[in-house]
Amino acid sequence: MMSIPSETRGLADHGWLRSRFTFSFADYYDPKRMGFGALRVINDDFIAPAKGFGTHPHRDMEIITIPLEGTLQHRDSEGNAAKIRKGEVQIMSAGTGIFHSEYNASDSEDVRLLQIWVMPKKYGITPRYGQKNYELKDNELKLVVSPEGSGDAVGINQDAYFSLGKLTKGTTLPYNVNLSGNGVFVFVLSGTLTVNGQELKTRDGIGISETEALKLTATADTEVLLMEVPMMGTHG
Repeated sequence: MMSIPSETRGLADHGWLRSRFTFSFADYYDPKRMGFGALRVINDDFIAPAKGFGTHPHRDMEIITIPLEGTLQHRDSEGNAAKIRKGEVQIMSAGTGIFHSEYNASDSEDVRLLQIWVMPKKYGITPRYGQKNYELKDNELKLVVSPEGSGDAVGINQDAYFSLGKLTKGTTLPYNVNLSGNGVFVFVLSGTLTVNGQELKTRDGIGISETEALKLTATADTEVLLMEVPMMGTHG
């Protein structure tokens, strides 16, 4: 089990960009926090109005963007241009190589987002882009990322499954692992809950492997992200 309390995460403050790092990233390095299975990065970013990341490259990485507040403008070298808002999930499979930029689309409001990196299942694929919106209902887990992009989920080049949930205080929900051998990293977006008896608060994370099921109990109104990933990393 890997437990990462919110206040122990890495920190970067560039003025226009403020980030908290669950795993080692940029100048933040902790050899015990190099990722969880195929899950490599969870960055919790604030971007100031009209600011953002200029055009930069990625290769052989699955990049998932989940806006939590505000609107993000995306452009990439494959010709994709889109605005991404809360209630949407974006995936960019970098594959053989892609350039992209991300900017706060507003001149007055901050953007808050999660940027998540997952190691790919196959290397050297043709770059691809996906974006879908979703609607969360109380007391259910909504699949938003899956290998096949089934239903409302957006597809990923990995045997990974992401689910978002909104639980009211006192609710208990089960989570059954989709693929035997996968682990699940639970990240609390807001509120508090217990995961298999382990208490988590806002922005805490916990990774649990070698299990087939989790039990989530909300001790306050809670929003949560579950990231189920292979524990053996990648294969080509």
